[in-house]
Amino acid sequence: MKGREWYQAEAVADAYDEKRFSRGGRLIDRREKQAVLDALAPVEGRTVLEMACGTGRFTVMLAERGADVTGIDISEAMLARGRERARTTHTADHLEFVRGDGGRLPFGDDAFDTVFAIRFFHLASDPVRFLAEMRRVAAERVIFDTFNARSARSLYNWLLPMGSRLYTQAEVHALLEAADLTLADSADDFVVPYGVYRSLPNELAGPLRSADTTAVQSDLGRKLASVTYWECAV
Repeated sequence: MKGREWYQAEAVADAYDEKRFSRGGRLIDRREKQAVLDALAPVEGRTVLEMACGTGRFTVMLAERGADVTGIDISEAMLARGRERARTTHTADHLEFVRGDGGRLPFGDDAFDTVFAIRFFHLASDPVRFLAEMRRVAAERVIFDTFNARSARSLYNWLLPMGSRLYTQAEVHALLEAADLTLADSADDFVVPYGVYRSLPNELAGPLRSADTTAVQSDLGRKLASVTYWECAV
């Protein structure tokens, strides 16, 4: 995993949500949460594993909606923030946090209805291995997202502290074949890169997001989209 040491630092965990999901970044957070809910529906009563769960923003959301959720992450500092969030939202009874490596998941075959990972595969050093592990422990569905090679993100990727692995559509399809996954659905989004939203106050980010949402519906917009959400059947 790229930036493994950076990601596990306590100082990074302390500032992680504030840096990424304040100001215009809240629009990104809302869209990602809606993408997860759309892909996992129905949520109530389902068993779900989130790989690379970070500070638990998705795990807690799903637990609040009645899912039985497990979050796994390599960073104990991130998991500590997730456990605190679970306590303050009174979701701890439906939620477990586990420290572990996504390439060697400590769960049995078909242990969860659905396994998902959001904002992980741009850091994955061995994406086939991670996808294969997700498939192994998922009984029904695997969901993940990728950053796209032909998007504006490629222009500033080298500036990021951990970098990012960017994927073409053909590369993702090859990964799915290698992991023995069947593509069920996909959705493109965010022609405008995430970093632009984070730099803007909400009153400017909102109109930009409206224009962005319209743009990504076009053929050109889909080709330039920064992110693709992938839903796969096992």
